[in-house]
Amino acid sequence: MAQVLEFKLPDLGEGLTEAEIVRWLVQVGDVVAVDQPVVEVETAKAMVEVPCPYGGVVTARFGEEGTELPVGAPLLTVAVGEPAPHTGPEGSGNVLVGYGTSEAPARRRRLRPAPTAADGASASTAGTGTPVAGAATGRNGTPASLVAAAVPVTALHTEGPVPVISPLVRRLAREGGVDLRQLAGSGPDGLILRADVEGVLRARTAQGNGWAEAPTAAAPAVPAASAPASPAPRAAGVRVPLKGVRGAVAGKLSRSRREIPDATCWVDADATELMRARAAMNAAGGPKISLLALLARICTAALARFPELNSFVDTEAREIVRLDHVHLGFAAQTERGLVVPVVRDAHARDAEALSAEFARLTEAARTGTLTPGELTGGTFTLNNYGVFGVDGSTPIINHPEAAMLGVGRIVPKPWVHEGELAVRQVVQLSLTFDHRVCDGGTAGGFLRYVADCVEQPAVLLRTL
Repeated sequence: MAQVLEFKLPDLGEGLTEAEIVRWLVQVGDVVAVDQPVVEVETAKAMVEVPCPYGGVVTARFGEEGTELPVGAPLLTVAVGEPAPHTGPEGSGNVLVGYGTSEAPARRRRLRPAPTAADGASASTAGTGTPVAGAATGRNGTPASLVAAAVPVTALHTEGPVPVISPLVRRLAREGGVDLRQLAGSGPDGLILRADVEGVLRARTAQGNGWAEAPTAAAPAVPAASAPASPAPRAAGVRVPLKGVRGAVAGKLSRSRREIPDATCWVDADATELMRARAAMNAAGGPKISLLALLARICTAALARFPELNSFVDTEAREIVRLDHVHLGFAAQTERGLVVPVVRDAHARDAEALSAEFARLTEAARTGTLTPGELTGGTFTLNNYGVFGVDGSTPIINHPEAAMLGVGRIVPKPWVHEGELAVRQVVQLSLTFDHRVCDGGTAGGFLRYVADCVEQPAVLLRTL
């Protein structure tokens, strides 16, 4: 007798809590094998294929392409030939792109079921005394999200952490002054989604005067005025959802701007000798050495002299943590947005090894196959914005790192060389740094050393 097993979206690691369905790889009725990829999803870190831990016939799929699902939500059901000898299904144990096909871990949050219409009606007599409906709109046309927020605390989340789909939603509620304990989430098992918080904020705006604080610990009361005014019309134009890679980048850059007091210094350098050295290396045969690899080698040598810039600030402990290893991130522009792959242990690699790793990660970035582990854990970032044909930039630090080196385009310019005016290959270098980890003297010393190595590559021989 066939048994139908449900496969849920597994924990993708790296703190990811949701993923968007990009493309289904199977149809209802298809026969799948154990560990066969069944769906392609996009997280805030990368595009990955999710393998199914069961073999059998697909009987149902949950979610259309473009739908966002939280970790633990059903993906599909599979009819297998024999019933499993255990109570809970287990995966194959194989690993793909950094995670296995095992069942998603149990939620750490204590989830309480969302109140039903009957619950809402009965609870309305307690706390504020405001009648509450459980339908899509409440009494006098009050929006449902606002009505849900008016349910007393005892009818909602009174114990344990509030079940919220992601830290972004929690921050949105905090910045908007929304008490999550007063919300009845519309997600599975009362999970509070972003739409729930945004609905409350829109309803509050429509009310004009906002919410009035209740005199007790109950939820903010809904104004007893007539039906709220219609919300202002949304501005015309094309609206692009801020999600996936773009949403992750936006969140990280915003956090960097809020938390890091950054400063930037820059210098022009004569890169003629560096370009000649690279040409000589490549003319000698063997694997080609990229300019990015030479700049990375210069970065690691500079960080060995100025370790303050290979660090991060532990804000809770009020400590600067200096790191022993250099995991070098580099900015890569792709069709899906800006990503920052990380070269592990860059300080221990020579120019050939760095060139090979840069090439591998760049290709993976273009094809969208970078794993979450290849996009996290950086300690310093190298940003070669010269590929865009620009000379300078003041980049935003890749939180929680302490600094980023920017490299502009290398172009022929008039330059005083050995006391005479000459045409040389000139590049502008910039360093954006966290002013909490060091002062301008350290930052200037780092940048000057980088410029010296660019102008006289032989300086690097002291650290090889």
